[in-house]
Amino acid sequence: MAEGAASPQPPDAPPAGPPTLAEAQGWVGFELDDAGGGCVGRVEAVFADAAGGGPAWLIAAPRRRRFFGRRGGGPVAVPARDCAGAAGRVWTAHDSQALRTAPTVDPSRPLLREHELAICAHYGIGERLGRAAEVTGRPEGSITAQRQAVST
Repeated sequence: MAEGAASPQPPDAPPAGPPTLAEAQGWVGFELDDAGGGCVGRVEAVFADAAGGGPAWLIAAPRRRRFFGRRGGGPVAVPARDCAGAAGRVWTAHDSQALRTAPTVDPSRPLLREHELAICAHYGIGERLGRAAEVTGRPEGSITAQRQAVST
């Protein structure tokens, strides 16, 4: 194999994909690292699709009062599909700038279609892709994602 080339996945390994709801719920309380490897917060909740129940967003609370330099440090939604977790940590493919400027969310309230589409647009998720494609056709004002209680 050429130097720097990725080793192939073992034939019996399952393909990588988005986390399951149970897996994402297991990340609650884990530290959240940005794409550069810096700890930027903690996973506080999981929001699941209101129709299908799969994990849609991880809700990240600020590590410090000034989350990414943002005054007030409100929680933000991070696309669950763009995260991986292990050993007490979750890594997101997004950098701290994207997280710093992400729309804040209220973890006690469900997300409506319009708010989710604004969050998707912030992360560059077009209306024909991923989460945006899942919620675009739903009625205006409808609840599209809501907090899931962590199963014990």
